[in-house]
Amino acid sequence: MSVDVVEGGSELDRLFATVRACTLCAGVLPHGCRPVVRGSPTARLLIVGQAPGARVHASGIPWDDASGDRLRKWLAMDRAAFYDESRIAVVPMGLCYPGTMPKGGDYPPRPECAPLWHPPLLEALSGVRLTLLVGQYAQARYLGERRKATMTETVANWREYGPAYMPLPHPSWRNTAWLNRNPWFEEELVPALRRRAAEALEG
Repeated sequence: MSVDVVEGGSELDRLFATVRACTLCAGVLPHGCRPVVRGSPTARLLIVGQAPGARVHASGIPWDDASGDRLRKWLAMDRAAFYDESRIAVVPMGLCYPGTMPKGGDYPPRPECAPLWHPPLLEALSGVRLTLLVGQYAQARYLGERRKATMTETVANWREYGPAYMPLPHPSWRNTAWLNRNPWFEEELVPALRRRAAEALEG
């Protein structure tokens, strides 16, 4: 276990540098540690996803994959707008790529990350107005007993969690069948998502 405090720079710079230097899970991550986080005190929109995938682990850029393409489509944002960390912060539930299971799909995010790093990161990202909870792990942490019995029910009842939160399914290709079974998501929630994200980013 190792969490080294990095000195120098602003308070947020030091915190991000310390987070990115974390090797707490070095002994259990098959591809090593590479925490991926972004943001600034002026960020108004926070995206809490699951954990970096293989492509994000390689590039160090969050949502730098097909899931990110779909998420940006939902938000009606190009890459320049999405990666403007003065406006948009990204703090996944697991900060490092957890590896791929033998039968496909990534392992769940490491359970150590969110309890250790989310409190100080969210305190530093004090300008956030709207948090997108992408997937069941983010919804479990931030909605707690308020979430419904299933992810589908939680997302379908998104109005209950405003104005601070908006639950979303994971935009992975693995959820394409879910999207086809739930056309209300594209018809009703996506327009509301775009509107609420734009409102959060105003000013």
